[in-house]
Amino acid sequence: MQSILDAINEWIKGILIGAINGNLSTMFGDVNEKVGTIANEVGKTPQGWNANIFSMIQNLSENVIVPIAGLVITYVLCVELISMVTEKNNLHDVDTFMFFKWFFKAFVAVFLVTHTFDITMAVFDMAQHIVSGAAGVISSDTAIDAAEALASMQEGLEEMEIPELLLLMLETSLVSLCMKIMSVLITVILYGRMIEIYLYCSVSPIPFATMTNREWGQIGNNYLKGLFALGFQGFLIMICVGIYAVLVNDMIIADNLHSAIFSLAAYTVILCFSLFKSGTLAKSILNAH
Repeated sequence: MQSILDAINEWIKGILIGAINGNLSTMFGDVNEKVGTIANEVGKTPQGWNANIFSMIQNLSENVIVPIAGLVITYVLCVELISMVTEKNNLHDVDTFMFFKWFFKAFVAVFLVTHTFDITMAVFDMAQHIVSGAAGVISSDTAIDAAEALASMQEGLEEMEIPELLLLMLETSLVSLCMKIMSVLITVILYGRMIEIYLYCSVSPIPFATMTNREWGQIGNNYLKGLFALGFQGFLIMICVGIYAVLVNDMIIADNLHSAIFSLAAYTVILCFSLFKSGTLAKSILNAH
């Protein structure tokens, strides 16, 4: 009779251990997939992320926003010409060089507006180069060996009794579900960043039209800061991912499985929070408002 009870006990333990290993394998796979996905998504340029959206934004910018930018240039240059004339005592103290300067500013303003998309894409091409370099370092150093991690905890699982295994199975199932929810939030953050980039690019001719004017130029300067901040945000996201993967990879799983599982959940929440803050931090570093 005792042998039958022992066999049933071992059978139940085997089922629970199998379920726990399945949950843990899924969690570690999610970690590796999340790191790879973020590195892949952040490293894409606007035209590489979605060609159809990029084409639509480019057409809107060139056909709708550029004419508005032309009106802005006209207004800004007229205001500047009036200011130049009145500052020189109504042309009594005329300096012919100021007209050459005015024509030069007009030429630069028109050039910037007509080449706005090339300039903005150059910013993100540079950002992609930086992110791609960071992704090469991070992905090669932080991949988690799920098989090795599972093997290291098998001895601890075998020593547990059914109640503790049942509790551990519930914990792993809960944490696995939470990580999938965090994965959705991280996807929202990544897609939100790309949509923000497209929105920035769509209206870029207007702030570029103001850059040659001393008074209005702060609009264009702040826009450029925001543009560089969006590109630099990708690098900060890669750093967050690298820190997350290293923390997960360094967990001593065999010592305390319960603590390790909830640490993994905590690290994922921290990653999600850090990604949310990366845009604010990038703008703060570059003093973009």
